[in-house]
Amino acid sequence: MESSGGRKEKPKAKEPVSRLEKAKQKSAQQELKQRQRAEIYALNRVMTELEQQQFDTFCKQMQASGE
Repeated sequence: MESSGGRKEKPKAKEPVSRLEKAKQKSAQQELKQRQRAEIYALNRVMTELEQQQFDTFCKQMQASGE
């Protein structure tokens, strides 16, 4: 009977390790999402600035051709 009790303790010892691994994976996943989100916002900002520059150039060309 004691051996089955010992067997039950081993999975319990493994549970905190698996919980720790799950916590690490979840933390890594959250960090990845945050990084991706920051990259997307940075790219969006750059693209918006470029679009604005192109629009300004277009407006200047239209004014020059209209005069």
